[in-house]
Amino acid sequence: MSGDLWFYHLERSSLDEVLPELLEKTLARGWRALVRSPDAKRREAIDQLLWTWREDSFLPHGQVEAGSPERQPVLIAEDEANPNGAHCLFLLDGAEPEKPSSFDRMIVMFDGQDEMAVTDARALWKKASAEGCTVSYWRQSPEGRWEKKA
Repeated sequence: MSGDLWFYHLERSSLDEVLPELLEKTLARGWRALVRSPDAKRREAIDQLLWTWREDSFLPHGQVEAGSPERQPVLIAEDEANPNGAHCLFLLDGAEPEKPSSFDRMIVMFDGQDEMAVTDARALWKKASAEGCTVSYWRQSPEGRWEKKA
């Protein structure tokens, strides 16, 4: 495994609150993003969320099934084929990186209230660390700012 693998421990905010902000920051860097989830309902919900998450703007995106995935700055998909040439991979719902060398950064987002998600994130941390991946752990402060803890 190579590349940066960042873990975002969701405790104070939901995925719906955090994901759009991180995607916006990714696009501001000039990067493209691939959002990967094995859950079809989650992918559809994210698609809807990104159209409406803010009244004054939206995040340009599409689902891989909608066609022309190479044109999408943010692509929502079940797998890691990466037809949009994403620099950053967002891993949701227990998805693990399959081709980490294809991305500059991978972000694992997991629900701190879900014991299985926490256990899975810890196992992935150990595996990635053992394989030489640069790992970081991010947690929200009581004020809501993201702080790098490890």
